[in-house]
Amino acid sequence: MELYFQEVGNMDMNTCTKNKLVKNVRPDINKLQALLKSADKKIKACDILPDELGEPKITLIYDGIRIILEYLALKQGYKIYNHKCYTAFLKEIMKKSRLGDEFDKFRRIRNDINYYGKEVNKEDAKELVLQMKKFLKQIKLEV
Repeated sequence: MELYFQEVGNMDMNTCTKNKLVKNVRPDINKLQALLKSADKKIKACDILPDELGEPKITLIYDGIRIILEYLALKQGYKIYNHKCYTAFLKEIMKKSRLGDEFDKFRRIRNDINYYGKEVNKEDAKELVLQMKKFLKQIKLEV
């Protein structure tokens, strides 16, 4: 799947923190529970949509993944304000480098859809949603 926008450079946790894209916080149980419910709703909405609506399915499941990552970060005392910093969080804090690379791929595809109007054909969208669901299963093991 070709990406329209190729970014230069990677963010690491030090850069994210220095640029105030990550801050230390105290975990809030109520917020954590609310995040899990919100992620679940996004994922269920993705499942309801027909395969012909590939881009909305991709953005919904991406949102669900990002919310689960927010949950994991908050649980460990980090508030993350930038999606690229979730990649750094996965790689450096969670020690899940491969998952960090996968999330970054999903992030770039979602950005191409949301900000550049990229269209994804039905078969590619279906395959990507399957990859994202597999990713979701892996990160949910950390919840």
